[in-house]
Amino acid sequence: MEYSILKDIKSPTDIKKLNKNELSVLCDEIRNCIIETVSKNGGHLASNLGSVELTVALHRVFNSPEDAIIFDVGHQCYTHKLLTGRFDKFASLRTEGGISGFMRPSESEHDPFITGHSSNSISAAFGIFKAKKLLGQKGTAVAVIGDGAMTGGMAYEALNNAGSSKGNFIVILNDNEMSISENVGSLARSLTKMRNKPRYHKFKNAIAKILMGIPFIGKYLKHVISVLKDAFKTVIYKKNIFTSLGFDYLGPVDGHNISQMEDLFKIAYESNEPSLIHVVTTKGKGYSLAEEFPKNYHGVSPFDICEGCAVNKADTFSSIAGKTLCKLAETDSKICAITAAMTEGTGLSEFQEKFPERFFDVGIAEQHAVTFSAGLSKQGAKPFFVVYSSFLQRAYDQLVHDVATEGLPLRLLIDRAGIVGEDGETHQGVFDISFLTSVPKIQIYSPATHKELEYRIEFAAQNDNNVAIRYPRGAECENINFDFKSDYNFFKSRNDTLVISYGRLFFEACKAYEKQKNFDVLKLNKIFPLEDKLITEILNYKRIFIFEETEKSGGVGEHLSALLHENGFKGEFKIRAINNKFVPSMTVGRALALNGLDSASMIKFINGVDNGR
Repeated sequence: MEYSILKDIKSPTDIKKLNKNELSVLCDEIRNCIIETVSKNGGHLASNLGSVELTVALHRVFNSPEDAIIFDVGHQCYTHKLLTGRFDKFASLRTEGGISGFMRPSESEHDPFITGHSSNSISAAFGIFKAKKLLGQKGTAVAVIGDGAMTGGMAYEALNNAGSSKGNFIVILNDNEMSISENVGSLARSLTKMRNKPRYHKFKNAIAKILMGIPFIGKYLKHVISVLKDAFKTVIYKKNIFTSLGFDYLGPVDGHNISQMEDLFKIAYESNEPSLIHVVTTKGKGYSLAEEFPKNYHGVSPFDICEGCAVNKADTFSSIAGKTLCKLAETDSKICAITAAMTEGTGLSEFQEKFPERFFDVGIAEQHAVTFSAGLSKQGAKPFFVVYSSFLQRAYDQLVHDVATEGLPLRLLIDRAGIVGEDGETHQGVFDISFLTSVPKIQIYSPATHKELEYRIEFAAQNDNNVAIRYPRGAECENINFDFKSDYNFFKSRNDTLVISYGRLFFEACKAYEKQKNFDVLKLNKIFPLEDKLITEILNYKRIFIFEETEKSGGVGEHLSALLHENGFKGEFKIRAINNKFVPSMTVGRALALNGLDSASMIKFINGVDNGR
């Protein structure tokens, strides 16, 4: 497609020169570019289509990077990337060596802070804002928060802190699903229209200066008028949480009307008070299928633009988890399912439909989800918290303090464990083992097949333990027969070398074995804690290698190494895992190979050909 205007946008300065008609063409070109690229590479579609005009208006008023603009969740920043000199690279979105699908400071000076996970923008932006004031730097900071990020508790902690400050700190609420503040009737609409004009605020400020200039009673008169005005606004608009926290609430405004948004942004920029601007957008704007089914077009795999996204009916680990919970809930009324705004992604849509009274979507609030689950458990319910591995990172304190300290049974179903692919550094599920193994009395399992996952969930439902069951994104690789009811399985051919693995890497170990057959294979079903019997059985091997799709530090290998040492192991022990680094965007297969975790790399490592990484 020909991008007549977009191709010439090298920085935000370029869009400040465009007229109304050119802006309309630019927005159409941006949408076409996003649809074309995401249809090939996958990514977040609906949220980006809904925030095109909002982002254009932002860059026409503010001066990035002098004014720091932080998008939250960062997956709605595609237009921002196109307007900040990355059009020529946009085709590489979410590919190896390409640009990230989230804000990435190392990628551009226009990305001031990383926002792969949600609800951190207001905290980061307020910190940047205060530092600018302290250090005498120009510009302000703007947090653009939406797409569910306002359901995260950290956002409200930041609002509470920032609302008591002075200066033109700005929060823009991208409301693409519902109105936050209820407005009543034509009078409210007329008043909103009036308040959203810069001349109204200039007039208001001029009157305030005149009143303050009146000797003796000026300050008192200004206070009285302010009280009356606030009372009037409370009746008409209803006082909302943002005004209660100290923000000047502006809006709501049409998030697809650039000129109206520019008016409000200018008002906020010239203010000496923190402002929250309520922008209402349509998720999926400009692509009819995404507008009609925004949930289906949130995060997508490559698809045909004309046909739309195909609905994947094949079983995955996520769908098996959801189906198993449904089956168990039919006969056990104590079973509950909790998710943090990821109903579809974690396979819980059917559970939500069949057992609505036992299904809880708490929003993007993993900390609350864990403690809420602990409360359910305290009263005898059986909560299953189903969560992506990278998102569980936020709830470590709750796992320790609210669950483990009390000895409460909690069942964690950890989806997207291990490498997830193109979502990159912030979403790789490679840290859960490291922090979970420090939680007292927790049991951790890592199923390799759908049947094994189903069994482990059934087992967890029948036992009151603190259990974590972690499984990868997508479907099972193969279905090799093994005793998934035991804690571990040996595949022996009486060698003096042992290869240990778990989860989907077990299949890579099996492929390596078929080519070499010079080592035994041990599959861990229960990966923590490791039983004394297991340690005794492997002490006689001369060489032991463990391969794991997780961070090396704190992984199963380090725990196993310590146990072997304590029990007098004299042989060679080596760990191959992800060694103290983040895994960028690339396919899962490519990431496994680069980190020495595919079958070919295993063979080289065992044979001493590849000792690096």
